[in-house]
Amino acid sequence: MSDLTLVLLAAGEATRFKKPVKKQWLRIGTDPLWLHVLDAFRAMRLFRKVIVVGHADELHYMKRHIDDKKVRFVTGGTSRQASLVNALESVESSLVLVSDVARPCVDKAICKTLLAAIETADCAVPTLPVPDTVWYDGEPIDRKHLLRIQTPQLSRTEILRKALKSDIEFTDESSAIHAVGGKVAFVGGDASLHKLTFAEDIALLPCLTPPDRTARYTGTGYDVHAFDRETPDRPMKLGGVTIDVPYSFKAHSDGDVAIHALIDALMGAAGMGDIGELFPDTEAAWAGADSAKLLRHVVHLLTHTGFEIVQADLTVIAQTPKIGPYKDAMRFRLAELLGIPPQRMNVKATTTEKLGFVGRKEGVAAEASSTLRLFDWTEQDGES
Repeated sequence: MSDLTLVLLAAGEATRFKKPVKKQWLRIGTDPLWLHVLDAFRAMRLFRKVIVVGHADELHYMKRHIDDKKVRFVTGGTSRQASLVNALESVESSLVLVSDVARPCVDKAICKTLLAAIETADCAVPTLPVPDTVWYDGEPIDRKHLLRIQTPQLSRTEILRKALKSDIEFTDESSAIHAVGGKVAFVGGDASLHKLTFAEDIALLPCLTPPDRTARYTGTGYDVHAFDRETPDRPMKLGGVTIDVPYSFKAHSDGDVAIHALIDALMGAAGMGDIGELFPDTEAAWAGADSAKLLRHVVHLLTHTGFEIVQADLTVIAQTPKIGPYKDAMRFRLAELLGIPPQRMNVKATTTEKLGFVGRKEGVAAEASSTLRLFDWTEQDGES
């Protein structure tokens, strides 16, 4: 094992990928792509430490996938370079191998070749020749002098830190190190290291296997809120619908107990934790928050991390108000928020036969369940 740290960059927005799911969250079997790539690197047994750089919105969820003290998670920046600068703050080794999760077909032989090449250089990179005729600014260029640069790239840590302290935005490590006078060594790359940028690139990556569409993920949620009869001007929201009563809920947000239970069911199905971890009631940002917006955020997060919502079932437990007149409106509103057909969103209502705090008309409870499946990225049109 070398004095070597791996930095795996997985914080991009994937704007050019044009699929509902972000490319780092494509499911390979049941694992997200970033974890699939991480496991391939860890199997090489070359690294003293591994740093995974993730998007701020996804980092909490990424950490739930792995329990390995050698792996550290770091919040990404607004660019690839900013993400790498963040990661380098945690690098203590003399060498650092940087790879993009977007080049998922990793190869141990390439890594060993880079380790040999770095002996006489500051940075070692895999390259491929350019097979096509190339013109630039109205003139043809001798393609013998052109190289396509790939990752992973191996660098001496200190010179890479120095090189990235610049106002220039570099697209890779070799460009940055060259700019400060460092020596770059080129080694033969491989077509299998093709970068996943556009959806059509999937066909060029034989290491990617389809998601397990037979898998189903089920979660449950429960929430309760007491009535607030002190502020009659505050509307009651339940299931995303305004209920015509002169009282509301005591809560940090708008207190929509039905949506809160549904959010917990969705997060439970995905293994994301609970609503309090995502929207803590200690943060002023969520004071009085519209729960429909919170649900939209969760649906957005589920979609980006590779899930589709199959169905949801909700039970509202209330002695008062009467839920019957609002059930259909709730069902259609929640289906809209979840992005599923209304027949796959069910809403039920019941009482407690005047027992307990609900029976004493002190508040409302709700319980929910949901089922998710993995997004099928093999479909060309992105539909399932």
